[in-house]
Amino acid sequence: MSTIVSVDTVDIRFPTSQELDGSDAMNPDPDYSAAYVLLGTDAGDGHEGHGFVFTIGRGTDVQVAAIRALAPSLIGREVEPILDDLGGIWRELVGDSQLRWLGPEKGVMHMAIGAVVNALWDLKAKRAGLPLWQLLARMTPEEIVDLVDFRYLADVLTRDEALEILRAAVPGRAEREARLLADGYPAYTTTPGWLGYSDEKLVRLCREAVDDGFRMIKLKVGADVDDDIRRMRLARETVGPDIRIGTDANQRWEVAEAIEWMGRLAEFDVAWIEEPTNPDDILAHAAIARGVAPIPVATGEHGGGRVMFKQMLQAKALSVLQIDATRVAGVNENIAILLMAAKFGVPVCPHAGGVGLCEAVQHLSMFDFVAVTGTTEDRVIEYVDHLHEHFVTPTDVSGGAYRAPTAPGNGMEMLAASREEYTFHG
Repeated sequence: MSTIVSVDTVDIRFPTSQELDGSDAMNPDPDYSAAYVLLGTDAGDGHEGHGFVFTIGRGTDVQVAAIRALAPSLIGREVEPILDDLGGIWRELVGDSQLRWLGPEKGVMHMAIGAVVNALWDLKAKRAGLPLWQLLARMTPEEIVDLVDFRYLADVLTRDEALEILRAAVPGRAEREARLLADGYPAYTTTPGWLGYSDEKLVRLCREAVDDGFRMIKLKVGADVDDDIRRMRLARETVGPDIRIGTDANQRWEVAEAIEWMGRLAEFDVAWIEEPTNPDDILAHAAIARGVAPIPVATGEHGGGRVMFKQMLQAKALSVLQIDATRVAGVNENIAILLMAAKFGVPVCPHAGGVGLCEAVQHLSMFDFVAVTGTTEDRVIEYVDHLHEHFVTPTDVSGGAYRAPTAPGNGMEMLAASREEYTFHG
C-alpha cells in the first residue's frame, strides 16, 4: 500500500492579454491561467497526479485556496482504496457538509474538487499505463456507472438506463478504439475568431484553418452587430460555403437582443450560437433556442454541475451540449453529463479554449465515442492553438482532427519548467 503525502497547488498565469488571445465580448483581456494541483505519494514509482482549474487571471488565488482546503481530506490516506473507488471519493468530497455549503455542487469549491478528482484519475491512468480515454473506455458498464452519482438525476436517467446505454456500445468498442487511433476525432478551431484581432489577422487565420484541414471555425460575436456582420462576411468569403462557421456571444445578450442579433447574422449560414445569455438562465436559453431556430443553441462551458445540464436537456434549451474538463467536479460528473446527453440524443461538442483544456477534454470525447454513443456524427472538439508547448504530452491536431493520445495519464501535466516560470507571486 502507498499513501498520499502531498496535495500541492500553485497559481500559474500566462500573459495572453498582451496579444488579445482569448478576447471576447465579455472577457476583453484574459490572461490564461490555472490553479494547478499536484498529488504526491510515497509509492516510489515516480507517478504523480496532475490536475487544474482553468481561470483567466485575477481570482486564481481564490481557486488555489479552495484546492488547499481539500488537502486534509486526502493527505495520509492509502492510495489504492481511493483509486479503486473513485466514485466513492467523489461522493465523499462533494458531500462534505461544511464545504458543500459553499456551493452546493457548483462554484469555486466544486471546481476545486474537480481538480483533485482529475489528479486522482491522472494517477490511476499512469499506474495503469494507459491514456485516460482508453482506461475509461475499457471499464465495464458496471464499473462506469459506479462512478456516477445519480442523485437528482433519476427523473431523467436511472442507473439501469445508463447501464443499457453502455452495454449497447460494448460490441463495437474494439473497432472504434482502432478507428480512433487511426483517424482521430474531428476538431474545429476558434483560433481565427478572437474579438480583438484585426480584419487582416482574421482573414489570414481563416485561410490557414482551411488549409490545415478544419471543416469548422468559430468567431466571437456580441460587441457590435455591424462589426459582427462585417467580420462574418469576411470569414464566409474567405472559407467558402462548405466550411461551417459557429458563433460565440460569451453570455452577452438579453433574450430579445439575442434573437434579433442572430437574425441579422443568419445569412451567413451559422453553425450555432454559443452562450447567448447568462449561463444559469435555462428558460432564457430555451426561449432563445425557439427564437433563433433553425440556428442551434450551444452552451455548457459555464454549466456549474450535472443538475443544470439535466434541466437544459429537459427544457430543450440547447441543441449542442458543451462540457468543460474543469468547470464541473471532474471526470465523474462529466461522465454523468455524457450519459444524459446520450439519453436525449444531443451531441456533445466540448469547450476547449484555454490553457490545457484541449489536452484534457479530448479524453472525455474519445471515451464517449468508444464506450457511450459510438459516433462522431455532428460532434467536434474545440481547438485553440495556444500554450500547448507547456505540457508534457501536448495535444496533437492535424488534418482537422485530434490524434488520440497514447501517453499514460489525463494530459493535464504541465512541464515543471513552465510551472516554475509562470507561477504568479502576486
